[in-house]
Amino acid sequence: MLTFRRALVVAAVILTVFLLLRNQHPKAPEVATTKINNSPKPTGTHEENRKIVEAGPERSSIPVEVTKPQSTGGSANVDQEGRVALSKKPKQPQIALEDLKLKPLRQQLAYTFPYDVEGKFPAYIWQTWKYTPSSGDFQEEWRPAEASWTELHPSFVHEVITDSVAVHLIRHFYASIPEVQEAYDALPAAVLKADFFRYLILLARGGIYTDIDTTALKSAVEWVPTEVPRTSYGLVVGIEADPDRPDWHDWYSRRIQFCQWTIQSKPGHPVLVDIVATITEETLRRKKAGELDMKHMKSVVEFTGPALWTDSIFKFFNNPDYFDMSTSKGNITWQQFTGITQAKKVGDVVVLPITSFSPGVGQMGAGDIDDPMAFVHHTFEGTWKPESERHIGEKE
Repeated sequence: MLTFRRALVVAAVILTVFLLLRNQHPKAPEVATTKINNSPKPTGTHEENRKIVEAGPERSSIPVEVTKPQSTGGSANVDQEGRVALSKKPKQPQIALEDLKLKPLRQQLAYTFPYDVEGKFPAYIWQTWKYTPSSGDFQEEWRPAEASWTELHPSFVHEVITDSVAVHLIRHFYASIPEVQEAYDALPAAVLKADFFRYLILLARGGIYTDIDTTALKSAVEWVPTEVPRTSYGLVVGIEADPDRPDWHDWYSRRIQFCQWTIQSKPGHPVLVDIVATITEETLRRKKAGELDMKHMKSVVEFTGPALWTDSIFKFFNNPDYFDMSTSKGNITWQQFTGITQAKKVGDVVVLPITSFSPGVGQMGAGDIDDPMAFVHHTFEGTWKPESERHIGEKE
């Protein structure tokens, strides 16, 4: 029979065991972070920060703690020059569709396609052409190139999107942003639509976009060094041109030019938001002014191609909304990338050397296609023409 004294003893034993187990429970590991002490945006009260969040997608306005970006090798790494990427963003509150349409285009895009640098790279491979590989009209000389992506990425979804299908995809993904649909439909040449589509599909769904005439030499999982966490970057680009010659401007629009025949990204990356908004706004402006034709357009390169793509990337690198600029030594320019031979990480963007996406060109320090750093081989003959010869009809 359980007496009162025995009950007290049992209760004391149970309480002692509970306290011992509680004290011995392991603590959660601490994550080393770097505090942003000189954020370009002021630190407000909790109530002020809440109002900033509710004001819209200027999410970088809120001070945060971030892990300092890691170096990926490469000389004069920009991260070591004092910049810290403001990669952690608070979640946005839900916005009614009627209210979203009243916001600027960039805010609409950023809200519709939220960016998460810590998310996974989607296992998609996107390509565009007039015909699918199953069509008898598909160019035989490109079948090995198209097949190489499936062979090296057997677990990926690989799609070759025709022009007719691309229209429906854009209407589906951008149903809430009719300006984007209008701009795509208004573009007067197939090459402009093809350029625009790559940015649109990557912004909405992420993955890899690559031109139909580009051969995969190595799997995408090998493009970035393994010591760089895949949760620390969301965009991978390669150098198309690094022309160290006095007449470089006769051949290229930019001293360092990033290629756009192969791009890997996570959905919603700010560079993609910017370039989609830029093309949309300029297209609609020209349409309204009656200037959306060859007579008023300089070139594909400047309007939708690698010149604009390069400008958008550099604009991101020097944007205080995404970087702590307080200890920066100056703007990031072509000088930080010329002559690099290894991957270089700037914030959440990995820039690959010219050999990676442009091997075998026989100039500008690019290695051959059997170089260990060669990842894709692009063969389209128009790519290496002087800028003056690259015009609206080059891919039609």
